[in-house]
Amino acid sequence: MIHALRAAGLCAALLAAALPAAAQTDQGMSPAILSKLATRGDLKSVRVAEIRMARRNDMLVVEADFQNPERRDRFVYYRFRWLDGGGMQVGDGESWKQMPLLGQQLQPVKAVAPSPAAADFRLEFNVE
Repeated sequence: MIHALRAAGLCAALLAAALPAAAQTDQGMSPAILSKLATRGDLKSVRVAEIRMARRNDMLVVEADFQNPERRDRFVYYRFRWLDGGGMQVGDGESWKQMPLLGQQLQPVKAVAPSPAAADFRLEFNVE
């Protein structure tokens, strides 16, 4: 199971790296990253530049980089929704977190799954 998750993560990373610039969306995010996102409303140029995941001590650990290419400061609201192998939610769900994202800043966020049963995730976020 662990090897399958590592292989899936590696495949997603290779797919994102192999895609030409034309395959990127208007927000500048690859389809591999977009498959992990659930956005709410206008993103105001804020994008998720990269997502990394690994399994440590049998727990899924995810780190995502939020990027604000503009000079104007923004507030990002985000939470992770953890899913098991069948796509069902694991745990009660996280509360929304608020993070200031300064102009032209790249800010990493990190989260750990609430249970070893978590095999996948979705990153929900909104920008103000």
